[in-house]
Amino acid sequence: MTLKSKWIFLPLVLFFLFIVLVALSPFAVVASGSRGVVTRFGAVSDTILTEGFHLINPLDSVHQMDVRTRLLETDADSASKDLQSVNTTVALNYHVNPLEVNRLFQEVGDDFEYSIISPAIQESVKAATAKFTAEELITKRSDVNDVIWANIEQRLEGNHIILDDLSIVNFSFSDEFNAAIESKQTAEQNALRAANDLRRIELEAQQTIVQAQAEAESIRIQSEALKSQPELIQLEAVRKWDGVLPYYIGSGNLPFLNINTQ
Repeated sequence: MTLKSKWIFLPLVLFFLFIVLVALSPFAVVASGSRGVVTRFGAVSDTILTEGFHLINPLDSVHQMDVRTRLLETDADSASKDLQSVNTTVALNYHVNPLEVNRLFQEVGDDFEYSIISPAIQESVKAATAKFTAEELITKRSDVNDVIWANIEQRLEGNHIILDDLSIVNFSFSDEFNAAIESKQTAEQNALRAANDLRRIELEAQQTIVQAQAEAESIRIQSEALKSQPELIQLEAVRKWDGVLPYYIGSGNLPFLNINTQ
């Protein structure tokens, strides 16, 4: 083989080796926020690959599992303690335990939201709402949230899922219940308005009584003063006299005041 033919054959060999390497894929790149679960012929390895580039056995396969915080919002139909139908919308923040992704993949698979988390939420909401009346679901929303959280935490224990936060987005009741609540609120508002009107009337009546008592007391004091000092009547008449003598038709003396000039 000539030197020239060797130089022609070498690129072909290198190209063939490159194709073999690509086909065998002896490396893996784990995306940001993920972990790599390594399997060989279907068996899950104890090795968990972190983010970045990794050289692997060509016989191994790498399954990427997202370990970032995820949001799952779901609806659950249930009944309250007083047998009112209620639809509860909850939002759950959770993430996969990065140190146990291989166990989760082995025991549950990558469809864990559908297979274990959603059913846990459904059952937890039903168990929680059954402990409260429909009115308490609204007035004790925080307590209901705590009960649902505890139920979900208990049901997902040992399933390699870490809960971050839970929020009750909304409670939806039947049209009949909503109408009853509206009617009750209207009645309470009317009762409050009537009570306020009654208090206002009672206050006005008390003010009238106090004013009348004050006027009566004033008259009594003035009457006693006039009885003890009759000359006050003449003094009061002088104060109110406008200086014009009354006009009389007929004869006789003109009465006015018996003023003692001495």
